Amino acid sequence: MNQLMDRREALRKTALLMGAAVSATALAGIMQGCKAMPELTYTPSFFTEDQARVISELAQTIIPKTDTPGAKEAGVPGFIDQILKECYKKEDQDKFITGLTEFEAAAKAAHGDSFIYLDPEKQLAFVKAQNEAAVNAVKADPSQPRPFILSAKELTLLGFFTSEPGATQVLQYEAVPGSYKGCIPLTEAGNGKTWAS
Repeated sequence: MNQLMDRREALRKTALLMGAAVSATALAGIMQGCKAMPELTYTPSFFTEDQARVISELAQTIIPKTDTPGAKEAGVPGFIDQILKECYKKEDQDKFITGLTEFEAAAKAAHGDSFIYLDPEKQLAFVKAQNEAAVNAVKADPSQPRPFILSAKELTLLGFFTSEPGATQVLQYEAVPGSYKGCIPLTEAGNGKTWAS
């Protein structure tokens, strides 16, 4: 007889043995362990590992992998971690962490789960909704503090377009000093891509 049993079956049998005394909170915590956690592509020095996972998934949602590398492949989450640790004032670091915590709480309220566990379509829809709300809030009152999603988006774009993949595979890149070419066809001038430098 096969002695192996999956986690859900074990929980069901345990609940039956205990007379359904297992609390919903305990079950939710155990079931959360069934989901595969997204892999971290760097070791965080500013964020906790949970925060780093949310930032990684958020950055990847903003710049997903296509025929060019996405934010994770370009090292953007590590860039954001390092910029916040080394360049931001303590009060700005605290604002960012507060915004990140509120972002995660809003994802749980809207979808009943952490942002990192949502499928990519739900992640994208959630980020779009957060972005739209932030843009509207800034338009309504430009004097208010910059919303988290806009700051995260700005850092993601900065990190990506200053990374090697972003600068060389998405933008045009030519090492300085480069050569001067006068009047040439657009196809020879980068075919309409924006210059990286």
